[in-house]
Amino acid sequence: MLSAVQAAFWNNGYAGTSLEDLLAATGLGKGSLYGAFGDKRRLFLRVLREYDEANDRMLRGWLADADRGIDVVRDFVLGPVRDPSGAQARRGCLLANTAMELATSAPEVAAEARRSYDATTAVLADAIRRAQREGDVAARVDPGQAAPAVLAGQLGLVILGRTGQDLAALEAMGETLLACLLPAS
Repeated sequence: MLSAVQAAFWNNGYAGTSLEDLLAATGLGKGSLYGAFGDKRRLFLRVLREYDEANDRMLRGWLADADRGIDVVRDFVLGPVRDPSGAQARRGCLLANTAMELATSAPEVAAEARRSYDATTAVLADAIRRAQREGDVAARVDPGQAAPAVLAGQLGLVILGRTGQDLAALEAMGETLLACLLPAS
């Protein structure tokens, strides 16, 4: 049920998702929806937190399972633009979309975005350190500085993807970003 609610918010944004959309997504009546989840804002924050936690688990899983640390960073940056249909790039990231829509007007959204981005940056820094040990990234690169720059670059690609930018151009931008931020030894 929450995955359908997440899809409604992801597709329409917070403001664009109506009570009717949420009722349709959950199959609940108005009273049951409010009884189960509280108001729209609380439901949205719950969905957003679950999305962020799932992404964190996924990224940590990638790092644990990856053959090389650099592969984790590469997949993080380029993954959103590698869907040949372009649908993933146009949909963007629920957190990034939300941060652009609500961060200035909803302090709890800004706090959740900071929390999630800090967690992502920590995993990326670990992946960069591993890539350095494996000889794929130069020792002179500071993982603590490179990781947030990688995140910022990936978010830029996500935003450009939402606008329908050419996928090949986005992939080339991502490759350039990686080459500049994480030069090989």
